Amino acid sequence: MKHFLFYILLIFCGFNVYSQINELGVFVGGTNYIGDIGPTDYIAPSEPSIGILYKWNRSPRHAYRFSYTQGKLSSKDIDSDVPSRNLRGNSFENSVKEFSAGLEFNFMDFDLHDGDPKISPYVYSGLSYFIYDEIYILDNNSKVDYQDSTFAIPMVLGVKARLFRNFIIGAEVGFRYTFTDNLDGSNPENDNFESLRFGNKNSNDWYVFTGLTLTYTFGQNPCFCAE
Repeated sequence: MKHFLFYILLIFCGFNVYSQINELGVFVGGTNYIGDIGPTDYIAPSEPSIGILYKWNRSPRHAYRFSYTQGKLSSKDIDSDVPSRNLRGNSFENSVKEFSAGLEFNFMDFDLHDGDPKISPYVYSGLSYFIYDEIYILDNNSKVDYQDSTFAIPMVLGVKARLFRNFIIGAEVGFRYTFTDNLDGSNPENDNFESLRFGNKNSNDWYVFTGLTLTYTFGQNPCFCAE
C-alpha cells in the first residue's frame, strides 16, 4: 500500500511538472425528470440543483471532468397535457445524488495558455452513479420504500467562455439516461407493490440538469505542444 501511494504521488507530481491546467468550480441550476408521471417536456427545470466539478484540461480540445451534483425531482399528473395522466392525478417526489466522471470535448480550441477571451460549445459524456429513493404510489402520492443506487449515462451539451483570466462561465443542459424505471414510483422493485405498478415498463426514466457553471483555473499555464 505504501508503494502504491508513492506511485500515485509521483503521478500527480508529474501532472504539475508538465503544467496541466486545473479547473474547480460550482454548478447551479434546476432539475426535471422524464417518465410516467406529469408533463412530457424534455427541458423544464422545476426543482433546484447544485453541484461541484473539477476538470483537468489535457489539451485545448478535451478535458477529464469529475463532478458531484444533487437535486430534487418532482412531478404531478395534473400539470400534464396528456388527458389520461391529468385524470389519473398521481404525483411524486424524489431526489438524486450523482457522482459523474467522463470526457468533455470542445468544438473550438480552448487554449488557456494565453490570456485572450475564449468561447466554445462543448459536449460531455461518461458514466454517472447516483443515489435515489425506491418509491411507490399510494393514494396518488409517493411513499418511500428504501434507498437505492444505480448507474446513468450523461449526455451534456453546453457553451462556455473565459471572460476573465482565471474564471470560466458556462451554460449547459445535461440529460441522464438511467438504469431504473422507478424514479417516479411507477415500477417499484419490491414485489409486494406489484399491483401498484403502472405506465410503460419497457422505458427507463431520465433526469435532466440545466444550469450554469463557474470554474476557477489554477496551476501553471500549460503548453499544449506535441511531445
